[in-house]
Amino acid sequence: MERKNVWASYTEKDNTKLESVASSYRAFLDLGKTERECAEQIVLEAEKKGYESLEEVIASGRTLKAGDKVYAVCMKKTVVLFNIGENDITKGMNILCAHIDSPRLDVKQNPLYEDTDLAYLDTHYYGGVKKYHWVALPLAIHGVVAMKDGSVVNVCIGEDESDPVLYITDLLIHLSQKQLQKKGAEVVEGENLDILVGSRPLKQEKDDEEKTKKEKKAVAANVLRILKEKYGMEEEDFLSAELEIVPAGRARECGLDRSMIAAYGQDDRVCAYTSLLAMLEEETPKRTACCLLVDKEEIGSVGATGMQSRFFENSVAELLGAMGYTSDLALRRTLKNCCMLSSDVSAGFDPAYADVFEKKNAAYLGRGIVLNKFTGARGKSGSNDANAEYVAKVRRIFDDNKVAFQTAELGRVDAGGGGTIAYIAALYGMEVIDSGVAVLSMHAPWEVTSKADVYEAYKAYRAFLQYDPA
Repeated sequence: MERKNVWASYTEKDNTKLESVASSYRAFLDLGKTERECAEQIVLEAEKKGYESLEEVIASGRTLKAGDKVYAVCMKKTVVLFNIGENDITKGMNILCAHIDSPRLDVKQNPLYEDTDLAYLDTHYYGGVKKYHWVALPLAIHGVVAMKDGSVVNVCIGEDESDPVLYITDLLIHLSQKQLQKKGAEVVEGENLDILVGSRPLKQEKDDEEKTKKEKKAVAANVLRILKEKYGMEEEDFLSAELEIVPAGRARECGLDRSMIAAYGQDDRVCAYTSLLAMLEEETPKRTACCLLVDKEEIGSVGATGMQSRFFENSVAELLGAMGYTSDLALRRTLKNCCMLSSDVSAGFDPAYADVFEKKNAAYLGRGIVLNKFTGARGKSGSNDANAEYVAKVRRIFDDNKVAFQTAELGRVDAGGGGTIAYIAALYGMEVIDSGVAVLSMHAPWEVTSKADVYEAYKAYRAFLQYDPA
């Protein structure tokens, strides 16, 4: 049952639309390198398409009805959109769910220090990373600093061509004999992922002993001077800051044939963006359409903005309340009767590392969106494992709408494994299956996807939102 490469089937019209989707996707990646930035872009795009704040609708006392479009946001990091359909909502919704957080380095709360005339910021890595990937790269810092007066300052350094970049040093090859004997997980240790931020000391007076002592930390003092001038922050303001270190640079076309995209954060923003695009193009669905874009998946979907929180459930309850449904039973029925695509990426087959894949059940670039009936590790641990009837239903939706798709597992049995949010949504009793885009070098600072797979994901999500079982 080998699936064909989809490129050969495209018409000129298909190629034009494909390039349009790929171009807008790259722009989204450039604007959204953190979950906060993604959420901000999602809301901006949604409001352009007529979506209103659910919170404001409720405050106004309005009753929602078919055709209304609303959104809700949790702590500026998670967003859910609803396009209310004509059918009874308690019969369920069609839900696309993806995550907008990605592996990165987080600046610690007490990060700034100086050592031998070099200033650094201490970091803690977030999500599953190969730590040695993050050295000797141009890096940028994105995030916010929350001040005690309640104001919040946005920070972005390293993306504009006139900006400086940040850097993590590596050991020169000439002195690496001992380092190269270490296991991959130990070649670069987590506490050594410190960001080099300065080497120029602040000019000081030398007329007393105290100032002479301070001069030993003059480089760090100069960094603080720059932060004060640019962002109005003091050193203590690091305590209430969320600053993320990410690769600097824009998403790029990849390959001499420009058939791929190389960029940071494609896990899982490739599925988040195509889900959003499909959602925003949906006008009047029969069945209520929902797009849920969440945070914290890379660390277990925990916290107030992760899928394990009550945000989604509470948002559906508020939506139902604004439509006149007030019983808990209505909420339970609505959630149980939903169908969801847990839109998360899959490991693309890489011939350079063929031994960790099982070729018959691998995901290939250029062969369409990937369905993962189950994920997990070892004996499917931590997996949703979609039932056969639902897999058949999704197959039919894709085939009826000429969507290229393939099925896959996450590598060879016992080679490793991973999970998604699918099992969390399934706790409500709804039908869920993982479906997303194949990625090369997943969780690396720069990941690679096929434009064709991005396009087929967009088509798949559009078809799914239009599905009406009635």
